[in-house]
Amino acid sequence: MAKGYWIGRVDVSGAEAYQEYVKANAVAFTKFGARFIIRGGAFEIREGTSRSRNVVIEFPDYQAALDCYDSPEYRQAMSFREGASIADIVIVEGYDGPQPGD
Repeated sequence: MAKGYWIGRVDVSGAEAYQEYVKANAVAFTKFGARFIIRGGAFEIREGTSRSRNVVIEFPDYQAALDCYDSPEYRQAMSFREGASIADIVIVEGYDGPQPGD
C-alpha cells in the first residue's frame, strides 16, 4: 500500500503562535503515524515560486494522511496557525511503481 504525504509550503508571520501550532499538531501527527521527511532546511528555488518554509510529512498510507488533516486534533492545532501563517498544503498518495533503472 502506498504511503500518504502532506506537502506544505508556509510563510510564518507570528512566530509565537506558530510555535503553539507546532506543539499542538504533535497530538494528531502521533495519532496518525506521521513522520517528518522535510521540516524547514535550506532550499533553492529553481522554477516557480516558493514560501519561506517547506515541509513534507509521511503517513503510513494515503487515508491516514487525509484522516489526520480532517481530525479534531489537527483542527485544534490549526486554530493556533490561523492568522500566524499562510500555508499551501497538498495531500498526495505516494508511488510504489517501477523506478528508473528497474
